[in-house]
Amino acid sequence: MTLAISPQSYISPAPQQIARPATTAAPSVGTVQLFGLDVADADPASVVRRLLDGGKRRVAFLNAHCANVLSRDSAYAEAMATADTILPDGIGVDLAARMTGRRLTANLNGTDFTPRLLREAARRGMSVYLMGAEPGVADKAADRLCLDIPGLRIAGTRDGYAGAADTDAAIAAINASGADILIVAMGVPRQDIWLAQNAHRLAPRLSLGVGALFDFLAGRVRRAPEIVRRSRMEWAWRLAMEPRRMAGRYLVGNVTFMARAARHAIAAADGNAAIKRSMDITLAGTALLALSPLLLLAALAVKLNSRGPVFFRQTRIGRDGRPFKMLKFRSMYIDAEARRAALLAGSDRDGIFFKSRRDPRVTRVGRFLRRYSIDELPQIINIVKGEMSVVGPRPSLPQEVAAFPERAHGRLSVRPGLTGLWQVSGRAEIGAEKMFDMDLAYVASRTWLLDMALILMTFRAVLAGRGAY
Repeated sequence: MTLAISPQSYISPAPQQIARPATTAAPSVGTVQLFGLDVADADPASVVRRLLDGGKRRVAFLNAHCANVLSRDSAYAEAMATADTILPDGIGVDLAARMTGRRLTANLNGTDFTPRLLREAARRGMSVYLMGAEPGVADKAADRLCLDIPGLRIAGTRDGYAGAADTDAAIAAINASGADILIVAMGVPRQDIWLAQNAHRLAPRLSLGVGALFDFLAGRVRRAPEIVRRSRMEWAWRLAMEPRRMAGRYLVGNVTFMARAARHAIAAADGNAAIKRSMDITLAGTALLALSPLLLLAALAVKLNSRGPVFFRQTRIGRDGRPFKMLKFRSMYIDAEARRAALLAGSDRDGIFFKSRRDPRVTRVGRFLRRYSIDELPQIINIVKGEMSVVGPRPSLPQEVAAFPERAHGRLSVRPGLTGLWQVSGRAEIGAEKMFDMDLAYVASRTWLLDMALILMTFRAVLAGRGAY
């Protein structure tokens, strides 16, 4: 059933007829600085409360495409810089944050976040005005929102073509509607520039630029299936659906964005930290390209040797005690974690770190991968994401960190590494206490010259295979 409702019929009751909840102090929301902008870092519920409980606010979303446009459009850059709240949209922004050593709490993309915001607005008796997209699309989007969000009050609709051509008329209609929230869907950068230039004339206390949301709601553009969205690959779905229109944005734009994000991450660091991050990004990027044939062969060997996924993802503890998912090629059978407890007594390594030379959980291919440290190569991706460094202490398991002596926590002050002092000195043959000493010595004296020396020594350690099992 479709609600056939004309724009004129979306009229709000007079604001004084609606009982509004008492305004409370808006909760604070943390931020991460990306591309010179303060980007919100909080869970969706906190951001919704912040926007609805606060004063007049203009909201923008930042994704990879936005960052690329930002660099070449001064009017858009000004609009973004003056927005009251900027929300992170998509995996690209998350990766850019990780390059700086931060991990965003949530992906607050407009397509998912805006309906959540409107559900809370409906509960509070607030009204919304929809402006943008082709003629008729805003009406269909309003129909869908009314079906999905019972009690939502639509104050009016207006298209983004003829309806937006006369700015004075559009603003007059929006203000006359009594809407509390204005949602504009005219694409980047037009929607954000329009909102910024007219902010002082618009009556709604909350305004958002939401891109293609109306097209999704109206059914004009099919959204990616849930499994694709959970995998953070919605951009690939949109490319597949609209290859001619989206090729430039995603195929060229994503590469451009990642290069730009890397430059900003390096610029945000200082001194040795900047040099180290620059080395990490350069070496990791080069390694991904140069080793791609080896990575593909290893992945194929793992898949053919035993059932289960190619990659093994395990929670490790990173810089400042933050957990992350470390990647490896799977070198064990899929029930390895369940069998770990039964093997702890047979560890060949002193201290809290478990290692068994004859571990029965390791596959035939896995033994080869471990012998030459090929199983560790997927951690190059962790390096690109800013969760690890090329050189640093070994990333430990949560239960290992919980058992650390107090002095060992100093090793968590830097990013964990793919290689390091203990790796080139015997790896599994080194006990926990000696490893702590090595890591703390590295933390106290690390320089880019020391990192280069350890990287060169790593090649010798891999060929010798000492402690690799």
